[in-house]
Order: sequence, then structure tokens, then C-alpha cells
Amino acid sequence: MDIDNIECITSSDGMEDEEIRSQHPHNHHHPNQLSSSKPSSGIAPATSVHELLECPVCTNSMYPPIHQCHNGHTLCSTCKTRVHNRCPTCRQELGDIRCLALEKVAESLELPCKHYSLGCPEIFPYYSKLKHEAVCNFRPYNCPYAGSECSVTGDIPFLVSHLKDDHKVDMHTGCTFNHRYVKSNPREVENATWMLTVFHCFGQYFCLHFEAFQLGVAPVYMAFLRFMGDENDARNYTYSLEVGANGRKLTWEGTPRSVRDGHRKVRDSHDGLIIQRNMALFFSGGDRKELKLRVTGRIWKEQQTPDGGVCIPNLCS
Repeated sequence: MDIDNIECITSSDGMEDEEIRSQHPHNHHHPNQLSSSKPSSGIAPATSVHELLECPVCTNSMYPPIHQCHNGHTLCSTCKTRVHNRCPTCRQELGDIRCLALEKVAESLELPCKHYSLGCPEIFPYYSKLKHEAVCNFRPYNCPYAGSECSVTGDIPFLVSHLKDDHKVDMHTGCTFNHRYVKSNPREVENATWMLTVFHCFGQYFCLHFEAFQLGVAPVYMAFLRFMGDENDARNYTYSLEVGANGRKLTWEGTPRSVRDGHRKVRDSHDGLIIQRNMALFFSGGDRKELKLRVTGRIWKEQQTPDGGVCIPNLCS
């Protein structure tokens, strides 16, 4: 799909419509960047023993089985196959010798989470550390921009600035939105992102996606919201989307997904407002040769009453 032909006209919180051209997929392959507002806890992440457990090939921490050559050089089981059973240090044949002593040393270690500099205070036994780090709440977030395979990571404030400065994403303040999507040829649909807009409300950031993709043999249009934070915090919010015209409308209400869930995962789970092409053209009116969709919505926060009773919606502040 030629996204140069796609126009998005956006208004938020009562503002007049302003023309916004769809964003081009920028390929910003920056090295991983982290931004942290929390000072280091003072725990040293590496010791001489920890360095002994570092594989000389992939530099990752080694876990059983840990292999060694006849000269005592070690490497992890994954890299053993990559080096074709030859020691990368002395080029001797590796064989099937296990370094049981180093495996025992590893069992006795307790190490800080590798995200300690981002605020994680946890210390784990060596063999539990890897499992924790995969789900650590302090681990950096991936860039949520779906128009390119962007490799940038960081905390939320850093990624908000990155989206604005590097991807030129539109930023809006407020918890309601009113988008009008226009495309001259709606029959030219490929797997491509049309639009990403970031909203700031309730002191949090939300990503509104609108795109077209192929579902089976027919193209569909989909809008969904992602929360820039963890899943537990995302559950505190609800959003609604609505599209319609000519006396008909479709509505969607749900909980925003965390940006921990990748864009493609959310899209492929169909967790959002999905509009079939025929219905989209009906909503567009006219001669059905141009797509004109107006998607409106709002975000609100569920709050407990002081006595812990039923939730009441906080529409916006």
C-alpha cells in the first residue's frame, strides 16, 4: 500500500480538525538506549566469578551444561554447536567434557538483576536470575512505533521523546479523540501501518493505532489502543472507539493492552475495533471509491469508591 496517499485529519478534545499526513516508516536503527531517573543502588553487577561465567563467544551468562576443552576453557552449550566442537580459545577439540566445578560455583551465587541501574532492587540465585529478568518490571520497553522495525529501547519518558523527535508522531493532550482517515484508493491494501498517535491523559501515555491489513482474502481496517506501561497498570483504564455514518455505527470498548505486548501480537489477536472493507466503504458514503472514516473515542480511568465499593469512571482531568 502506498501510504503517501493516506491522509489523516485529527482533532482532540474539542479542537478544530487539523490535517495530518500519515507517517512514513522511518528506519531508526539506533543502538539500544536507556534512560533512568533512579540512581544506582550501589550493587556491583559483575564480579570476578560472574566474569568466569560469561561465555567467551556470545558473552551471555552460562547455564548448565557448561562445557570445557581439555585445557580448561569454557563455553555455553548453545555456542558449542556454533563453533563446530572446537574450542574458540585454543582450537582444541571440545568433546563432551562438563565443567562441573563451575556449575557448582554458579549454584552458590546470588546476583543482582541486570536491570539494577533502572531501579530493580532484587537479588536472585544465579539459576533464577535469568527467569526474573525476562519479566522484570524494570526492564526497558521496546519502541512502540509499528511503521518500522525500530530497535530503540528505554523507559517511557525516553520513548515518548523518541517517538516525537525521531518518528515525528503526533502528540495530543486529553482523553477524547476524533480522527478522520482518508485514503484515495481503499482497494490497495497491504500489511502496513497507517497512523500512530500518542495521547497524554491521567498522567500516562497511550498509543492509538489505526491501520489496514489483510485478513484472509479481504482487507480490514482496525483501530486499537496500547498503554505505555505495564499490564497491571493498563487494567486501571478503559477506552471506547466508535465509527459510523448514514444512521449506522460500530462501537468497541475494552482495556488497552500494554506496549509490552508487541504491535503485531495485539493486531493478530483482533483486540480492537475491526471494520470490514464493505462496511468501511458504506460508512464512507459517496461513490464508494474513496475511504473516509471518522473514528471517535475516549479514555477513562476506573476508580474505587472510598469504602472500596463499586468502581466509578473518572472521565478526564
